[in-house]
Amino acid sequence: MQYTEEPETVIKGDPRQMLGGFIRMQRQMANLSLRQLSALTEISNPYLSQVERGLHEPSIRVLKSIADALNVSAEMLFEQAGLITSPDKLGDDATESAIRADSRLSEAQRHALLGVYRSYVETNRDKA
Repeated sequence: MQYTEEPETVIKGDPRQMLGGFIRMQRQMANLSLRQLSALTEISNPYLSQVERGLHEPSIRVLKSIADALNVSAEMLFEQAGLITSPDKLGDDATESAIRADSRLSEAQRHALLGVYRSYVETNRDKA
């Protein structure tokens, strides 16, 4: 899939633009067009475009819908939006990002592996 979107100039420290850039990166890693993400989330294409460009601050419902469609944890998007902070952020994000970026896996395999990984993490959290 070829992307023709122009790179946005990010204002350093602007949380809306940083969140939008993160969402765009995750969407591109999932090989989804903006239109496909719109269909999966049932959120309008123009609104998603504005979120990616940092022009809107999405609601929790919108972030959850985007997270589900991109197969990322909602907590990760909440962190990117500055809504929560996580002490073990590095380990979770790095592992999930590596799984999503591994081109040797099919999309179905990535989805399954992320599900298994998250279930193990949750089980271990419950024991701690």
